Amino acid sequence: MDKLLYGVAYYDEYMPYDRLNEDIRMMKEAGINVVRIAESTWSTHEPQNGVFDFSSVDRVLDAMHEAGIHVIVGTPTYAIPTWMVKEHPDVLAVTAAGPGKYGARQIMDITHPVYLFHAERIIRKLIERVSKHPAVIGYQTDNETKHYGTAGPNVQLRFVKYMRDTYETLGRVNELFGLDYWSNRINSWEDFPSVVGTINGSLGAEFAKFQRGLVNEFLAWQVGLVNEYKQPGQFVTQNFDFEWRGYSFGVQPSVNHFEAAVPFDIAGVDIYHPSQDELTGIEISFGGDMTRSLKGSNYLVLETQAQAFPHWTPYPGQLRLQAFSHVASGADMVAYWHWHSIHNSFETYWKGLLSHDFLPNPVYNEAGTIGRDFARLSDELVHLRKQNNVAVMVSNEALTAMEWFKLPDGKLYNDVVRWLYDELYKMNIGCDFITPACEQLDDYKVVVVPALYAVPDLALERLNAFVEQGGHAVYSFKSGFADERIKVRTSQQPGIIGQACGVGYSLFIDPKNVGLKGAGLAAAPGTVTSWMELLTPLTGDVEVLAHYDHPQWGEYAAITRNRYGKGTATYIGCLTDGASAHEVLKGTVQEAGLWGEDQQVSFPIIVKQGVNQQGAQLRYYFNYSAEPVSFVYPHAAGQELLEGRAVSSGEQLTLAPWGVQIIKAG
Repeated sequence: MDKLLYGVAYYDEYMPYDRLNEDIRMMKEAGINVVRIAESTWSTHEPQNGVFDFSSVDRVLDAMHEAGIHVIVGTPTYAIPTWMVKEHPDVLAVTAAGPGKYGARQIMDITHPVYLFHAERIIRKLIERVSKHPAVIGYQTDNETKHYGTAGPNVQLRFVKYMRDTYETLGRVNELFGLDYWSNRINSWEDFPSVVGTINGSLGAEFAKFQRGLVNEFLAWQVGLVNEYKQPGQFVTQNFDFEWRGYSFGVQPSVNHFEAAVPFDIAGVDIYHPSQDELTGIEISFGGDMTRSLKGSNYLVLETQAQAFPHWTPYPGQLRLQAFSHVASGADMVAYWHWHSIHNSFETYWKGLLSHDFLPNPVYNEAGTIGRDFARLSDELVHLRKQNNVAVMVSNEALTAMEWFKLPDGKLYNDVVRWLYDELYKMNIGCDFITPACEQLDDYKVVVVPALYAVPDLALERLNAFVEQGGHAVYSFKSGFADERIKVRTSQQPGIIGQACGVGYSLFIDPKNVGLKGAGLAAAPGTVTSWMELLTPLTGDVEVLAHYDHPQWGEYAAITRNRYGKGTATYIGCLTDGASAHEVLKGTVQEAGLWGEDQQVSFPIIVKQGVNQQGAQLRYYFNYSAEPVSFVYPHAAGQELLEGRAVSSGEQLTLAPWGVQIIKAG
C-alpha cells in the first residue's frame, strides 16, 4: 500500500473466449496495477454442494502475478447458487413483500444458519487457497452488504430477544414506544407480533436499527474468518455503497457505515454519479468524505464508472477529472466496474473500460493517461492527509425516523443532507462526516446538523456545550424534535438545542407560496418548499437572518443566529433554495474565520487540498464545466505536477474544460 492503486474488477469467468493474456497486455498498457476478482461467482467456484472448482481463480492469480498486477480477492457470498435454494428454499429472505424468489443477487437471509454454513465453507476454502499467493494484497468481504429487508419468523424471534435484552420489561417497552395507541400494547413476550405490519414508527425504527445491527454482525463474522488466513501486509476491506437514486446519493439507509466499518483494516466504497453535462463532482466528494471519515484515514474506491450506461459515457477529459477527484478526497485506489462489457444478463449495458468488442476506445485511451500519471506521481499523491474544520453530522436513526414521517412533499432525510452539503462543496469548504455519538466536537470549528430528527439528549447537550465553548453550529429544521426512539419531546421545540439557538416554535406548516426576505440572505429573496417552522426568538439578542415572506406567516422568523457563550448557533427553520442556504452557511463559515483564499473561487472551480506523505501542501483545482475557466492562484509559489512547470503566487491560471491541475507548494 505504498503506491496509488489503479484497477478494475475482472471476471475471466464471464469472457466469451480465452483472452486473459491479451487483457493483461492491455491492462499493463493502460497502467492498471490491481484487479478485484471472485466476489460475484460462487456458482462457478462451487457448482454443486461441496464440489469446488477454483481453477479460474488460480489461472487469474498466476497470470496477474507474472505480469506484476496485484489482486484483491472477494468472498463470493452476495449471490447464492441455485443448488442451495433448491435444497433449502428458506435461505431466501422473507421481507415485507413476502417470500423471496430466486434470480437476483442479494436475496438471501444473512442470518439463516444454512446460508451461514455454506458461506463459511466457501470463504474458508477460497481464502485458504489464495492467501499465500504472492499476487494477493487484500480481501473484500461480500459486496455492498445490506440486510436485504430480511424480516421472516427467525429474524422476528431474534428481534424479540433483542428487545428483551435491551429494555428488560414489556412495561418499559410499552411506555417508551407508545404502544397503548390503537391497542398496540404488548402484554406478553410470547404475544410480541411481527413488526412487518406495525404502524408504530418508534417500533418500526427500532426494528430497522436492529436490522442494521445484523449487517454489522455478518460483516464482522466474515472479517474474523478471513483474518484467520490473512498474511502479514494483506488487508481486509468492504465495498460500502450509498442510497441509490440511479447513482450514489446519500447516507445508506440499510447500513450504519460507521459501525460496520469497525472490523476492517481500510474502508472501501463504490461511487457512481451523473456524467456528461450533469457531472458536478458532488457525489465523488460526498462519497469520499463519508468513506474517509469512517476510519479517519485513506480509503479505496473499489468501484466507479468507466462508461456504464449510455448517459454516463464520459465526455473527453471527464474520466481523468473524476479519477483525480477521488484522489483529492483521500482515495489511495481508483478502480472501475469493470474491465470488460459483458455480453449477457442483467448488466449487459453497464459497460466497462472496454466495450463489447474489447478494442481500444477513447475511454480506455484516456484511462491510460491516468495510469501513467498515477505511476509517475504516486509518491507525491498517495496517502493524502486532510485536516478539515467543518463536520456534517449524519444519523441513520434520523434517516429512518424521516422515512416514517416524511416531509409533506415526500422529501427524505438525504434530501436535507445534500441540500446543505452541496452548498459547502460549491464554496470549497472541506468536510468530514461525524455521527451524534462523536465526543470530539472540539476537533471542528463548524458542525452542520441536517434534520437531526431522532437523537439522544446527550448528543444535543454536547452540541450546546460545543457552541458555548466557541464552536459554531448550523441546524436545519426538524433537528432535536424526538429522542432516539422517535418519541417527540414534550418541551417547546427545538427542545434542548433551543437553549443555544435562542428560538422556539410550536407550529409547523406545509408551505404554499412562501418566500424569504431579510438582510441575512444578501442575495435575491429566497423561496421555501416542503417544510417551515414558525420560529419566535426567545430573547432580543437573537439575530433574525430572514423572515417568511407571506401575508399570514410574515411575523415569524425563518432563519436565526444566536450568540451563545463564545460561539453561535444558527437555525434554519425551513427548506430553502440553494442560494439562501449558501448565504447562511457562508455567514457561519466567515464567523468561524474559515473564509479564506480558496473561497475566492467557487463552483464550477473546485479546490481540494491536503498534505502529502512528504509534508508538502497539495491543492487540486478542478473545472467541472464544459468551458475554460481562469482564476488567480493566491498561494505560495509551487509546481504544477501534471505538466511539471513552475507556478507563481498571483499568476493567472486557466483550467481546460473538465480540466485538472495539481499544485505542490514550495
